Amino acid sequence: MTRTIAITGATGFIGSLAAQRLASSGWQVRALVRASSLHKRPHNPLVEWITGDMGDADSLERLIAGAEAIVHCAGAVRGSTAADFDHVNVEGVARLVKIATARNPQPRFLLVSSLAAREPQLSFYAASKRNGEQALASLAGNMFWGVFRPAAVYGPGDRELLPLFQWMFRGVAPVIGSAENRVSLLYVEDLVEAMHSWLQHSTHPRRCYELHDGQANGYSWQEIIAVAEQLRGKAIVRVHIPVCCVRMVAAINLMAAHVLGGVPMLTPGKVRELVHADWVADNSQLHRETAWIPRILLEEGLRQTMFK
Repeated sequence: MTRTIAITGATGFIGSLAAQRLASSGWQVRALVRASSLHKRPHNPLVEWITGDMGDADSLERLIAGAEAIVHCAGAVRGSTAADFDHVNVEGVARLVKIATARNPQPRFLLVSSLAAREPQLSFYAASKRNGEQALASLAGNMFWGVFRPAAVYGPGDRELLPLFQWMFRGVAPVIGSAENRVSLLYVEDLVEAMHSWLQHSTHPRRCYELHDGQANGYSWQEIIAVAEQLRGKAIVRVHIPVCCVRMVAAINLMAAHVLGGVPMLTPGKVRELVHADWVADNSQLHRETAWIPRILLEEGLRQTMFK
């Protein structure tokens, strides 16, 4: 009997690959898509599309009807106010969880959050991710659930880290803050495999899992640049940008967004995330429970991202 899985965010960077991977492994995938994103739907006969959004309870009911599991990938990553993030990252999670817990039998629920949730004081985004996790934990009751906190995710189709990598491969690496700050990374296909591994087990402890690419203690920016230099075959110029200058630009961006509208990419909260000294993740919990092992370290991941 074909098992049905419901996915949100399936036209996005992570969700689209998750839908493809799960469909190829035998799941009947049912995916939510906003009317404005219908043109972004990847063609896959194994995916059933439900038109709606995270604020529409009726479309969420149709999305999860008969589903054995839910993978919630949808999320707001840019905004200028807390409400911009909370609408999807907190209220959307709560709405979906309430609908899921009313089902009999209840589906399993996997929330794709962010390592940023570990430091909610840094930004509206980070706080919304932590609050979304707490909404799931407080509302889930007896439903089996898990939260993934992936490190910085990259790969073909990424729009957040790709501009930085493109600058590096042009020969320039902007460095904000200390070049020795450490960050874990995760190639998107490894994240999708982790989802598949978690779903293969019928029950789990209800908990958060951090994920990274297997590089113990992550990478410094100097080490990331060195890998890019090796792939590029040429030296990369490090351009150190004073944090005070970046904060000034971010503040201007935020004021302009409040006055003129629009969604700024760089905000004061994003700057605090960028200069945070420790974004190193720990894979051990998920590995113990599922035997998932990440396969792609930075050199191969960059090769596939930049040259695929």
